Amino acid sequence: MIVRTLESQLRDRLFQGKAIVLIGARQVGKSTLFNMMTQGVDHVLHLNCDDPEVRALLADINLKELQMLIGHHSWVVVDEAQRLENVGITLKLIIDQFPDVQLLVTGSSSLGLHDRLSEPLTGRVFEYHLYPISSDELLHTYGLLGVNQLLESRLIYGSYPDVLNHQQARELIMNLSGSYLYKDLLSMEGIRRPALLEKILTALALQVGSEVKYNEIAQLVGTDSKTVEKYVHLLEMCDVVFCLSALNRNVRNELKKGKKIYFWDNGVRNAVIQNFAPLAMRQDVGALWENFFISERIKANHYSRNYAKTYFWRTTAQQEIDFVEEKDGVFTTFEMKWNHKKATRKVPKAFAEAYPVAGSYVVTPDDYLQWL
Repeated sequence: MIVRTLESQLRDRLFQGKAIVLIGARQVGKSTLFNMMTQGVDHVLHLNCDDPEVRALLADINLKELQMLIGHHSWVVVDEAQRLENVGITLKLIIDQFPDVQLLVTGSSSLGLHDRLSEPLTGRVFEYHLYPISSDELLHTYGLLGVNQLLESRLIYGSYPDVLNHQQARELIMNLSGSYLYKDLLSMEGIRRPALLEKILTALALQVGSEVKYNEIAQLVGTDSKTVEKYVHLLEMCDVVFCLSALNRNVRNELKKGKKIYFWDNGVRNAVIQNFAPLAMRQDVGALWENFFISERIKANHYSRNYAKTYFWRTTAQQEIDFVEEKDGVFTTFEMKWNHKKATRKVPKAFAEAYPVAGSYVVTPDDYLQWL
């Protein structure tokens, strides 16, 4: 069993009169983490909102009905809360009326969940985000040798818990990256074109590491740029992809509105384009390495509460930095190189003159763990 970094943080928050809300994509291990925390504990009530009977039971439930439902339970786990109507009001009722009960809530996407939780539960929740297994979590479980041995597999099949723990990695990630991963997105009102979603995802997967322009994708898939932007936003909310904006403040010829889009998991990206070839046979190893390190670095920053803003940087003169972090007004730059001897990165002169630089690094498979 891989111990999750968040577990100790969550345990420190128990029984403080607030709900613990855990957000993350489907199958990243949210329910498993809560099961680990409640293992050996008596009086745990599990409510899975993917179950229509549970949703019907909790819809407009009143206090007396809640008292009968909760009874003697001291822990209440509500899974897939985004599926529940009036979720904020229901959870508020439990928190306010049952102060001795620890409420644990999972949500497999941010689609509408923040809006429905924020007002009713202001000051009543501790919220955390869980991602696919991180390099640091693997390091603490398998040690350095184990992490190194898993690197190629993670670049190809990704880091979802089931994928790491089973031999049938390809089958598992293909099943996950089908409609199940986008279940909440496809169930939303107005999302009626799963074929279009698939085309947009494919276009994004093929452009990992490159600047993305919505109008170009729109022409490619046969829609308009506003629709592409909408779908990308929804994919972000479902924790499938994330965006890096171009840093532009001081240099005259910096890109002003550029953005790159990465996948939270390499396996999902490869499943979208259905390419699981070994690294030695691939032309996109550089893109895979860039996607992997940036997603891992952002996960590491999140878990360690390292509040850094993240960007890429490029000028019209084709000067470029893959990944830039800003913390307290100081910048750190990273260049990802799969086949590159360890070297000191020389920051482009235009960047160094415009921004205070704390450090500049070339990240290779030999040394990437020091930043994760």
